[in-house]
Amino acid sequence: MRKAVLVVTLFVGAVALAAPPASSPALLEKGKASFTLNCVPCHGVAGAGDGVAAAALNPKPRNFKVDAFKNGEKPENVFKTVSEGIPTTVMVSFAHLTEEERWSLAYYVLELRGPGVGKPVAAAPAADAKKKKK
Repeated sequence: MRKAVLVVTLFVGAVALAAPPASSPALLEKGKASFTLNCVPCHGVAGAGDGVAAAALNPKPRNFKVDAFKNGEKPENVFKTVSEGIPTTVMVSFAHLTEEERWSLAYYVLELRGPGVGKPVAAAPAADAKKKKK
């Protein structure tokens, strides 16, 4: 029985450490829709921490454009915050959302940080491709 528990624990841990999905325009669009529904009341339309509920909250909601992220600025860090919330704050867990929706929110929140932050970085052209153009 102990071995079974250990195997399950290792499997769950491996799944939790899986790499984030690649960002895409469709994922960002889904994130925008979810943000509008779930996050705008506190964080505001542009993510400036100025939603209609912000005045009544302590601590105030994060301004995604300028405030440091509590758990870090990588997609997996923002995903963790969306999934678990932040203890001792009013940032609640959104674990009830699907995993894809939580990833879409993470990428969209990073996109609010600045254009392209939530988008994948394009790979540099290969050296061979440059040689073929000459």
